[in-house]
Amino acid sequence: MRTDKQEGKRPRREHYVFIGLCFISFFCLLFSTRSFVVDFRDAGFSAFSGIRSGASVVFSFFGRTVNAVKELARLRRDYAELAEKMERYEIFERTTAEIRQENFRLKEQLDFSRSLQYKHTAAEITGRDPDNLYQAFSVNKGTKHGIETNMCVTAYQNGTEALVGTVVQAGLFESLIMPVYSNKAYVSARFAQSRYEGLVEGQGAIDLPLRMRLITKRARDEIQEGDLVITSGLGGVYPAGIAIGRANNLYFEEGLTSLEIELAPSIDFSRLEYVFIVASQERP
Repeated sequence: MRTDKQEGKRPRREHYVFIGLCFISFFCLLFSTRSFVVDFRDAGFSAFSGIRSGASVVFSFFGRTVNAVKELARLRRDYAELAEKMERYEIFERTTAEIRQENFRLKEQLDFSRSLQYKHTAAEITGRDPDNLYQAFSVNKGTKHGIETNMCVTAYQNGTEALVGTVVQAGLFESLIMPVYSNKAYVSARFAQSRYEGLVEGQGAIDLPLRMRLITKRARDEIQEGDLVITSGLGGVYPAGIAIGRANNLYFEEGLTSLEIELAPSIDFSRLEYVFIVASQERP
């Protein structure tokens, strides 16, 4: 026979069985019904898509950064190459301009050389004496080319042939020229128009004017600023008729027996590159 206690427990066991069957039925329905499966798959796909999209953004950012760094490095290389090419081009352009100017100067000197009616030797200045006590410069022609001491040196500049100086030393391939602005240079000269004579000497510096001394006082009223002074030909060193400079300032003192004037040289010695060396006997 069953007791009351046993009878009371049976309903509770049946409840548990019922609840278990309900859960089993629910899960069976969950995995067997199409609509539930589709929703579950969609939820998983959405979650995976979000993760993949985030990862794609991160990797894309890093990829663009790496590409930007590479592109920046390439641009820097290209810029350096272009800068180098531009520098070479500028050097080439400057060199071309210098060659063009040099050709123009050489043509000018050549045309003048062809117009000369006396024997001469063209020479290029190759160096200058840094010693201010003895101003001189060297040229690239010597005894091998027929150069001798005491030969006259002229130059062509701004359409004018003018006196440069004289040869004081002649080597085999080089010669030393003493310019008229040297304080050791003395040139017998005269005014081209009034024909008054004097002695031209330098003051020892390229930027100082020449001085013409021993001019008779009678020339005071006939000498004007800008008058041309030329070589007189006296002394046998400098041929007659070569331009020296133009009158600039006139000095006159009552106690002196002669006049003294300053001359602006006809040659700009700071721009002098080429000279012509002639023998005094060869000039007409």
